[in-house]
Amino acid sequence: MPLPVARITTAALVAGALALSLVPAGSAGTITANDTARFLAGLPPAPDSPLAELTKDAAWQQHARRFDSIFEREEVNQLGKIRAFSKARLTEKHETLLYMFSGPDFLYATTFFPSASNYVLAGLEPVGEVPQLTALHRGTIAESLRNIESSLYSLLSYSFFITQNMKTQLRSGPVYGTLPILYVFLARTGKTVKEVSFVTLDPDGTVQTVDESGDKNAARIAVRRAAQSAASGVKIVFSDGDHPDQTLYYFSTNLADDGVKRSGFLAFCDKLGTADSFIKSASYLLHGGGFTRVRSFLLEHSATVLEDDSGIPLAYFDRHKWRLEPFGRYVGPISIFANSYQPQMAQLFRNATPIDFGVGYRWRKSESSLLLAAKAAPGAGEAELTPHLPLDGNRHGADLQSPDRAKTGVGSPRARRKHEKEAARRCRVLGIFPFCSRTR
Repeated sequence: MPLPVARITTAALVAGALALSLVPAGSAGTITANDTARFLAGLPPAPDSPLAELTKDAAWQQHARRFDSIFEREEVNQLGKIRAFSKARLTEKHETLLYMFSGPDFLYATTFFPSASNYVLAGLEPVGEVPQLTALHRGTIAESLRNIESSLYSLLSYSFFITQNMKTQLRSGPVYGTLPILYVFLARTGKTVKEVSFVTLDPDGTVQTVDESGDKNAARIAVRRAAQSAASGVKIVFSDGDHPDQTLYYFSTNLADDGVKRSGFLAFCDKLGTADSFIKSASYLLHGGGFTRVRSFLLEHSATVLEDDSGIPLAYFDRHKWRLEPFGRYVGPISIFANSYQPQMAQLFRNATPIDFGVGYRWRKSESSLLLAAKAAPGAGEAELTPHLPLDGNRHGADLQSPDRAKTGVGSPRARRKHEKEAARRCRVLGIFPFCSRTR
């Protein structure tokens, strides 16, 4: 049953919006969103910011040292290598990056695709709130900083968020949700936060800004409007040095067919034009029948798709339209998703270009794989861009010519139903992987 996301986040959206309205950006002695982002990231805010006094606390200084160490290690082991990969391999970038099933993972979005004008992230996690930190007790601030560290542990250790942990970590305390995590990633990747506004989507994909005027009657109207929206989110305008401003959207919304049909989310994405798409650690949801709208949208509106094997199955890429380039090593899904093994992927990756970083559920670099799919220009001809890959016969799997078989990695409808029920059962029991609740 879909989670009532709007009800969970609406009050926080308006409360946060009203809090933001009390803090004019750039005024001396006020707390800007950029100061807040830097403080939460363990980086010093502006010297004249009221938050500067809080950096004298031992808890913040310990937090800063810990994040300095973590992100320095991450830069050496992962981020620097990913940036080199991006510069060498992702040469045809577009204005918009779509990152479905992302949670608050702006870190990998900006590292793989640093120059996008618009980043669109989406997941079930609430947007949350970052209240004025100077109004909180010092002990509450210290606890909030520890909670942020815990929330980031799995992403920075394994490259993906653990949903069961996020259910508690991103919904507890006065500083909660995806917003503080987004702030940390923005600050730690050298971005300057310029504007922050809470938004909802109309069914036609029109963005509506939640009232920030401070007027209580207007705020109540905004509450009612957000309660009726199936997609509530945050819009963050930021810059990277002296480069042009960029915009990050995060929407808390149901991406399953029943939810995305009425949310206006895909209509909003459509307004942004042709995009690049990134899919990582997506619980193999696009292999099944419950996310057909998102899968079809990505195939139709993406110029390139960069994904691990939990993304769009190989069988859905028409080899006359897509050029497929494998990187890394395909060893198949982890055991909980064993039925999503794709024999053609094993064939495709036999001569893959190595990568020196890890990504996805197979986070060890010796086991990680990435598939780069590039769509041919219209009128490119009928020649096959990707040769036909015959079944190797040693594992059950998807025929490249048969998307119906590719949905679950097994052929018959009865086998597919059995697979989907088993996947849902494991998700309910273990609660480990993102968006499992959508398979129920």
